[in-house]
Amino acid sequence: MSVENVKSSNFDQEVLQNDKPVLVDFYADWCGPCKMLAPVIDEVATEYEGKVKIVKVNVDENQDLAGEYGVMSIPTLVFFKNGEAVDNVGGFMPKKQLTAKIEENI
Repeated sequence: MSVENVKSSNFDQEVLQNDKPVLVDFYADWCGPCKMLAPVIDEVATEYEGKVKIVKVNVDENQDLAGEYGVMSIPTLVFFKNGEAVDNVGGFMPKKQLTAKIEENI
C-alpha cells in the first residue's frame, strides 16, 4: 500500500475530518532521515490499514501546514484524533518504536 500525499487543499478532508486516527509524516524530498523513514512508514501503513490512516505532507510544498503544526525539523510525525493533533515525534525511528507510538495513540 502506498502512502498518500496530502496537500493544504485536501488536508481538512483527509486528516481533520477522518473518523480514524491519522498519522501525518511531514517530510521533504531532500531530507536524508526522511528517506530512511519512508520504507518504515510504508510497511507500517500496510500493517495498520483499516485502523490508522497514514499520509505524507511535503513541507516544501505545504509550508502553511508545517507552520500551523509547529514542524521545526523533519521528519516530524504528528498524530491526529478527531481532528486534533494529539501527539508528535521528530526524527527517524525504527519500526518497533514507531508501532509502539502508534499503539499509544489509537
